[in-house]
Amino acid sequence: MNDFYKEDLAFIHDVGFADYALKSAPGILEILRKSNIYQGLIVDLGCGSGLLTQELAKAHYQVSGIDISESMIAIARQRLPDIQFQVGSMLQVDIPKCHAVTSVGECLNYLFDSEHNPQTVMRLFGRIYQSLFPGGVFIFDIAEPGQVPPKITTQGFTKGEDWIVLVEKQEDAERSILTRSITSFRQVGEYYRRSDEVHYQQLYQAQDVAKKLQQVGFHVEISHKYGQFHLPKAHAVLIASK
Repeated sequence: MNDFYKEDLAFIHDVGFADYALKSAPGILEILRKSNIYQGLIVDLGCGSGLLTQELAKAHYQVSGIDISESMIAIARQRLPDIQFQVGSMLQVDIPKCHAVTSVGECLNYLFDSEHNPQTVMRLFGRIYQSLFPGGVFIFDIAEPGQVPPKITTQGFTKGEDWIVLVEKQEDAERSILTRSITSFRQVGEYYRRSDEVHYQQLYQAQDVAKKLQQVGFHVEISHKYGQFHLPKAHAVLIASK
C-alpha cells in the first residue's frame, strides 16, 4: 500500500490540489441537509489527507477516514489528531454502521487494489448499503470516458514554491483505462528529490454505475456538480440514497 501517493506526492497533493475537496464540501453538506442528516457518523472513503473529513468535522459530524496511502493518512492524522483514520483499501475494509458515506476525487476509479473488478465494486456497493442506516446516503464522484482524446498523450505541469509535478495522460478507449504518469520534484534541504508514480483508473459511465447501485437497493441521482462547484469534463456525482 506504499506504492501510491508516497510521501512527496502526498505532500504535493495536499498543498497544491486541495481545491477539489474544499470546493466540493459545501455542496456535500447541502446534500446531507437535504437528506435530513444533521448529525451522526460519516465514513470518508479515500479520505486522502483529510481535507473533506476536516470540513465534515467542522460541521459537527462524527467522522472517520479510510485511505490506501499511508503517507496521506499520516498527513490526515496530523491535521485531525482526534479523528479515527485507517490505512486500507475501500474494497476490503469493514465499514461501520453510519449515516453517510462520502468518497470525493475519483476514488472509485483508481486501480490501486489488485482486487479491483466489477464484482468487488458491486460488493462494495452492497456493503455500503448494509452499513447505512435507513435514510442514509452514499455521495461520491467518478471519472468517465473522454478524459483524453483518442491516441493522444497530454502533458501538463503544476508548480508550487518548493515543488513541481509533471503529468502525462493517455486513455485506452477500448478498455476505458486512463493512465497517469506522474513525476514530481520536491525540495528537501538544498536539493530537489524526484519521485515517479504511474496511476491507472478504470473509467465508468455514470448511468452504468447508477444501475449497479439500484440493483443493491439505492435510489440514485446523477449530477455534474457539488452545489456551486462544477466538476471537470467527463466527471459525474452520484447521490445514492437508502
